[in-house]
Amino acid sequence: MSNVASWGMKGSWEAKSHWGGTESGGLSAAGLRRMREVLAGHVDSGAVPGLVALVGRGDETHVEAMGTLHVGGGEPMRRDTIFRMASLSKPITATAVMILVEECRLRLDDPVDEWLPELADRRVLTRIDAPLDDTVPALRPITVRDLLTFTFGFGAVLAPPDTYPIQVAMRELGLDGSAHTAGPDEWLGKLGKLPLMYQPGQLWQYHTGSDVLSVLVRRVTGQSLETFLKERLFGPLGMQDTGFHVPADKIHRFPTSYAHDPETGGLVVWDEAAGGKYSSPPVFEAGGDGLVSTVDDYHAFYRMLLNKGTYGGQRILSRATVELMTMDHLTPEQKAEKDAFGDHFGRHGGYGFGVAVRTHRRDLASVGQFGWDGGLGTTAYADPAEGLTGILLTQQAMDSLDTPRLHKDFWTTAYQAID
Repeated sequence: MSNVASWGMKGSWEAKSHWGGTESGGLSAAGLRRMREVLAGHVDSGAVPGLVALVGRGDETHVEAMGTLHVGGGEPMRRDTIFRMASLSKPITATAVMILVEECRLRLDDPVDEWLPELADRRVLTRIDAPLDDTVPALRPITVRDLLTFTFGFGAVLAPPDTYPIQVAMRELGLDGSAHTAGPDEWLGKLGKLPLMYQPGQLWQYHTGSDVLSVLVRRVTGQSLETFLKERLFGPLGMQDTGFHVPADKIHRFPTSYAHDPETGGLVVWDEAAGGKYSSPPVFEAGGDGLVSTVDDYHAFYRMLLNKGTYGGQRILSRATVELMTMDHLTPEQKAEKDAFGDHFGRHGGYGFGVAVRTHRRDLASVGQFGWDGGLGTTAYADPAEGLTGILLTQQAMDSLDTPRLHKDFWTTAYQAID
């Protein structure tokens, strides 16, 4: 059965469901109505100009598209709207690496020195607040596994900017999470000039590992990351709108990206659609946060993971590899930095390869749920115990309470919609 409906609320929105004919174990019509009402409340309040949300269970998929692409009206959000996925890029980058591991072109516990000589023979700060020349030798080389689990010894510092000398050096070299202005080789060369913050394998540190993996895939394959992904992942899964920029003939489907004014809390433009950061190919295809995609493209990727490596008759990864990717790999000691940051990083409990993994139940999600959130307003998780996938895409940064509250309400209503 197919259902399509439209209402003229704030701008416009549409709800689409495709029912697969399952007798039980799907989604509740009453629960989906509640989801629609709750999400519409966030749009009507002005917290977000628009969103696209998807919940899938078994053969049943329900999509809501609400509001507009830009503040003030205009083009409505649609099912095929293209979003900046931000850190939802990370699971895709980890998948690319695991394809190479399955082909024995990489090995999880081999040093990366052969492919990334810039990271060989590392020095390590004696403490996080030490001067850059106060170092000791690394106790062992960095491995592929270290990069996949964010434990290679370098990453985002969870402290105010310029608190420590290493943060100042990162900012001066453009390694502080700002937009990439250097190509991948130049970027890695800059990273190689700095000491590690911690010994390899000592602590989980956010983000940088995914960007290093971008360079690793490029060097192992001799292809750009996007070319490899299109051949081995996007093409087989039918992810035709996923890449590292939005072509000119699709830019009309691309919303403005907003941040929140720290004084007023109101939305201010972070990135325009036409002429913005994602309107032309980047100098560095950043596997940590650089992809754009649609809700259906990303759902195909998550269904592949939920199906243990297959989707639409295509096998992308083995069952064993997906299980390895989506299990917790961190020791309690490695989690100290992650858990100290509270709800943003610590609520899941564990971390696999490019995805968080639930190790305890603190809300409606089951133990074993895996996925991640993106700083520009995106969230996606799969729950093997419930056979559930959920994806919510907005373009409002996670820099105020509005977007996290929207995400929490989406996940609450997604789980209460289980029939």
